[in-house]
Amino acid sequence: MANGLFSRLRDGLSKSRSNITAVVGDQAVADEDYLESLTDALILSDMGAACAQQAIDTLRARAAEAGIKDVAGHKALLKEILADMLNVPKDPLRWPMVMLVVGVNGVGKTTTIGKLALRFQSLGRTIVLCAADTFRAAAAEQLSIWAERAKVPLIRHQEGADPAGVVFDAVQAAKANGTHLTIVDTAGRLHNKKNLMDEMEKMRRVIDREFPEAAVRCLLVVDATTGQNGLQQAKAFSEVAGVNGVALTKLDGTAKGGVIFPIVRELRVPVLYVGVGEGIDDLQAFDAKEYVDALFN
Repeated sequence: MANGLFSRLRDGLSKSRSNITAVVGDQAVADEDYLESLTDALILSDMGAACAQQAIDTLRARAAEAGIKDVAGHKALLKEILADMLNVPKDPLRWPMVMLVVGVNGVGKTTTIGKLALRFQSLGRTIVLCAADTFRAAAAEQLSIWAERAKVPLIRHQEGADPAGVVFDAVQAAKANGTHLTIVDTAGRLHNKKNLMDEMEKMRRVIDREFPEAAVRCLLVVDATTGQNGLQQAKAFSEVAGVNGVALTKLDGTAKGGVIFPIVRELRVPVLYVGVGEGIDDLQAFDAKEYVDALFN
């Protein structure tokens, strides 16, 4: 991540970093009181009690094994442990690909799609966008703005149309034009999980039947400011959609950022992207070490 983007990530995680560094800075010896205070600081970062306790238990055991007793040594070891917790294997990119983007309304899903289109376009890939959230008129309109900005085709139907029908047309267009990446915007109506699950299954059946050579990725967009509610959303969408990657958005000042740890721990899916601002280039590939560095330094 470029220095400017790392600086913005660091700024976005300032709340959690101040809690953690206050503990690290106030202690001379890494005793049990220190470890308890550090556990509390991690919980306050939205990491959750179970995940924070796992990290500290691992820290306690590894520090004892290595004979590390000073705060600086504990800090370095904890950074390694936290980065390891976020390092889940990522499936390699394979073309052609259909990327189903899921998440509740308001998390920045459509904006993330637009930024992904521009990101992959800059890497020399051809893109088609698919407006399969047909129950919210504003979704297709917003997506059309991004399609124009990225100068990529957009497949859309009328409001209320069958989402699987829109996916069918998008897949046919991708096949006909040899498109590398089809990005599908899906409905975020998680309160009606049965309908959403049925829609996702229909879309997957269309893709598998019409475009069997395509890799399929299901990317969950999570708003970093939602805290532990983001974990509940992640669990629910994982049940509905078979999520295999996460994009964490809105890491630009008000987020604590720790929620990504329990999401990765419970779903065992990798974080693929982080959003550090509103700019076109502010969606970046996730790097676990840099993320943890921004929490501490």
